[in-house]
Amino acid sequence: MKIVKRLILFFLILAILLAGCSAWIHAEAVKLADFIPGRSRPFASIAAERKDGIDVIVLGDSESYTSVSPMQLWKEQGLSSYVCGQPGQKIQETYFMLKTALQSQSPKVVLMETNLMFRDPGPVKNIQSSFAETARYHFPLLRFHNLWKLMFDGKKPGEAVYKGFSIRSSVDPFDSGDYMKETEEVQEMPQAVTFYMEEIMELCRRSGAELFLVSAPSPKNYSYRKHNAIENYAKEKGLTYVDLNLKIKELGITWQKDSYDKGDHLNLYGAQKVTRWLGTYLKQNYELTDHRNDPAYEDWNELSKKYEEAVKKASA
Repeated sequence: MKIVKRLILFFLILAILLAGCSAWIHAEAVKLADFIPGRSRPFASIAAERKDGIDVIVLGDSESYTSVSPMQLWKEQGLSSYVCGQPGQKIQETYFMLKTALQSQSPKVVLMETNLMFRDPGPVKNIQSSFAETARYHFPLLRFHNLWKLMFDGKKPGEAVYKGFSIRSSVDPFDSGDYMKETEEVQEMPQAVTFYMEEIMELCRRSGAELFLVSAPSPKNYSYRKHNAIENYAKEKGLTYVDLNLKIKELGITWQKDSYDKGDHLNLYGAQKVTRWLGTYLKQNYELTDHRNDPAYEDWNELSKKYEEAVKKASA
């Protein structure tokens, strides 16, 4: 019994220390959000946003932050949005990213880019990711353990991002023809994805946000089989789903100039077309406020000017 009591006391003290250190490191991460590299950056960046200042949260892998430009949504529609995308984002990260965002935000819409719904690293890695992301959420020290490098080695500016969007103006065409050939076949969704989608929908329900599924144009990642799977799922769950791979002509996408890397991701020009369409759709279908004349969002107007300058420079 003495050994058991000592073990309990040890782990209790350890948990208290972890919690205390995590609270401190999370506060420091928020201050240094613009300088944090890698996939931890969106967790800190969304936490650094003004409380309840974001109306549209965007989730997903690299298809999200190369397809949706929040500053363009701001300029054209006055919508406040933030892209919480990560390279190769796993469904576990998606769930805890949203959970993190909802700590300080009350979005009206959660727009989820759907490519990650077919990412399946296997049962063992899924279990590992579930445990790891749960621990990182409750103990941010585990997520931001490398923050000391910024604090002691100095701040090193990374790639400029505008509310989560990356400006990429290079062109590498896709020229392999029609990739959305109609079929009745359905791609299977991984069990881990269906489990966490239920959790994501529950988070949205409790927060009062509407979950909106969007497939960004990407010949490398999408097919009609995947379209059928998501469409069936959306109908079953009562979710709104738009597959932009079936709207290429409507969007005005030209794969000779709108692809960044042979049809994997959109470049700036393709993202501008997708964002323009999404902005109109969001404004028409959701009760979203135009904040452009709101003094509380003056910093958005300032950032918009910088964004426009960066776009002109990238397009020159």
